[in-house]
Amino acid sequence: MKNILAYFIIFVIPILGFTQTSKTLEDFGPVYEIEEPDFKVDLNQELKAVFDIAKISYSKDQPNRMFQTLARYIRIHSAPELENNSVKAFMVLHGSAIYDLLAHKEYAKYHNQEGLKNPNLELLSLLSENNVEMVLCGQTSKHRKISKSMMHPDVKIALSAMTALIELQNKGYKLINF
Repeated sequence: MKNILAYFIIFVIPILGFTQTSKTLEDFGPVYEIEEPDFKVDLNQELKAVFDIAKISYSKDQPNRMFQTLARYIRIHSAPELENNSVKAFMVLHGSAIYDLLAHKEYAKYHNQEGLKNPNLELLSLLSENNVEMVLCGQTSKHRKISKSMMHPDVKIALSAMTALIELQNKGYKLINF
């Protein structure tokens, strides 16, 4: 009986789709090779960026474009031929971007659409696995009455987005804001 249960767990459950998908950062936007760029950049250095994200995704069915831009940043600067570079990134979120951090149940409730899945959660997990830290404005969290338990588990709450952005810039992170 134990062998049948083990077989079911190892082989049948994955077939039924109860496991995580196998998406990678490559699934979230293109990165193009630029042959002989006119503006030369030394990529074998420490690259520290903080992405200031304040807006919700344009589509409730697609990941937030800024999250995808951050994924592309990681990929562009993490090429295997770069021996000495160090890529570090934070995302500081505030405003309506908070809704793209919600767990599936809360996301569906926010959009008034039962069963709706948050298309951002998988990308947020991948970013976290790639050492991107997610920092949410505590003021936004309190103002919009969204607790930490309602969001992606890797989100960290700061006093405010403003103070988090200053702190990170004081530590050498360069602000990226589109």
